[in-house]
Amino acid sequence: MSQCRSVPLLVVLPLLAGTPAAAQSAGAAERTSWLTADSAARTATITLEVTNPPGSPSAQLNGYREGAVQIVVPLRWTLGWDWRSADSAAKHSLVLMAEREKLPTEGGRPAFTNAMSRGVTTGLAGGQSDRTTFETEEAGWFWLLCGVPGHALAGEWIGLRVDPEATTAGVKLKGRKGGE
Repeated sequence: MSQCRSVPLLVVLPLLAGTPAAAQSAGAAERTSWLTADSAARTATITLEVTNPPGSPSAQLNGYREGAVQIVVPLRWTLGWDWRSADSAAKHSLVLMAEREKLPTEGGRPAFTNAMSRGVTTGLAGGQSDRTTFETEEAGWFWLLCGVPGHALAGEWIGLRVDPEATTAGVKLKGRKGGE
C-alpha cells in the first residue's frame, strides 16, 4: 500500500522582478501580471482595479471577490498598490485590516501605517485612483477590503498574508474567480 504525504495548504506562485511566472500546479496558482516582486530590493507592487461586471453579486478586485485569491508577501518588505475604481455605479476604497472572526461592516484602522486609500468609508468614484506604499511590519493574515459600509460584507475583499518564511511575493488561488 502506498503512503499518503501531506500537501502544504499554501501553494504560492513566485513572481520574478516584473515577470509573471507560469502556474506551478494546475488549479492551485495563477499566472498574473498584476503583482510584481523584486526580491533584491524587498519590494512588491500590486496593480488593482475594482469593477462591477453585470451579473456579479458585488464589485470585484481584479476579477476576484470573497477571498478567492490571496496575495503572499514576505515580512518586512515594502508593499505598494496602484488602485483604480472602474465602477461608475458606486464608490469604493481599499484598506488592509487584520483578519478577525468576522469581516467588518466598514473600513477602519489599517493594519499598517498608510495601508489604505483615501476616503476609506466614503470611497472614490469611478475613474478615480490612489496609490500607497507601506512596510509589512508584522506577520499574519489580513483582508484587503473595500471600506465603504456594507461592501466587504457583500464580498468585496481578497486575502493578504505576510509570511515570515516567504522569500518573494506571490499569488495563491483559494476559490473560483468572480461571481461563479
